[in-house]
Amino acid sequence: MFAISASSKPQYSRHLLRRFMLALLLMIPFIAQARTVLIGTPLGDIEIELLTNDAPKTVANFLNYIDNNRYEKAFIHRSVDGFIVQGGGFTFSAGTATAIPAFPPVVNEFKVSNTRSTVAMAKLGNQPDSATSQWFINVADNSGNLDNQNGGFTVFARVVGDGMAVVDAINKLPTTNAGGAFTDLPVINFSGGTLATTNLVMTSVAEKTVQAPFQMNPGLNDAWFNPATDGQGFFITVFPDLNVVLLAWFTYDTTLPSPDANANLGDPGHRWITAVGPIDGNSAVLEIEVASGGLFDDPAMVNRRVDGSITLTFESCTSGTVAYNIPSINRQGSVPIKRVAKDNATLCEALQN
Repeated sequence: MFAISASSKPQYSRHLLRRFMLALLLMIPFIAQARTVLIGTPLGDIEIELLTNDAPKTVANFLNYIDNNRYEKAFIHRSVDGFIVQGGGFTFSAGTATAIPAFPPVVNEFKVSNTRSTVAMAKLGNQPDSATSQWFINVADNSGNLDNQNGGFTVFARVVGDGMAVVDAINKLPTTNAGGAFTDLPVINFSGGTLATTNLVMTSVAEKTVQAPFQMNPGLNDAWFNPATDGQGFFITVFPDLNVVLLAWFTYDTTLPSPDANANLGDPGHRWITAVGPIDGNSAVLEIEVASGGLFDDPAMVNRRVDGSITLTFESCTSGTVAYNIPSINRQGSVPIKRVAKDNATLCEALQN
């Protein structure tokens, strides 16, 4: 039976400073690559950040249960008000609770204190190295108790975001004594009789997939348009070797406008603008060049001037945003853009992968 008892400044040389800065830089990848797990419940999701550096074997053990689907159809089987909520011990199906098959126990790795919002492993009494599948979330600061018994309870994760609001909500649910391991079973809309799945705090436990940041690539080369209005078109060309992107923005009409008509981008004669600039991940800040006049085969007739900037940003291979600032006509704003031919996104997606 798994249980938890409730009871003058130093002067640094330039060499040392370089070493210090290098150490900080080496730490950055580890911070950026923190692994997280989502615990889904009927009351909301609880996101936890795994403390791989503090408890590597315990984290590996926890992920092993996830990877082998041992937590499928599991539920929170214990909640003690102002103390902990506990899960990972049992599954519930067809009206029957079944103990989760356990892998070999993991060695105790107590290091991080059992303060509020930390996630730790449950274990057998007086057996420090007996933790298997069961975990619990500290609702309160339990360091004075849990850090000082049974070798200390190994904290392997921490609740992040607004997850503790969900934990607190679970902890405030009424409990019932269903016997055995379920003397403090949290229940939902239960007034007695036979327990059903809907009465339990069922959980889904899965590692959160973190997608790599979107990167602009030649697969974006295409015709785009503003779906919010007619008459707004874009041509986009990415030059990866030069690390720049070219955008041409044009307005169009189904009939020739009258000489005194107003265009969205200045006078009717100013129907095109082009912009070019360096790529920075999923975005680029482009310098606008407005062209007007001109005849075919007579470039001397074309008037060009730099006028403002465009920030081009992509969320995916099929959607993006054009934010613009054109001082000469006092126009600022942003427009969404969509790919004209959605099937053309295949190359972009392949390059992302």
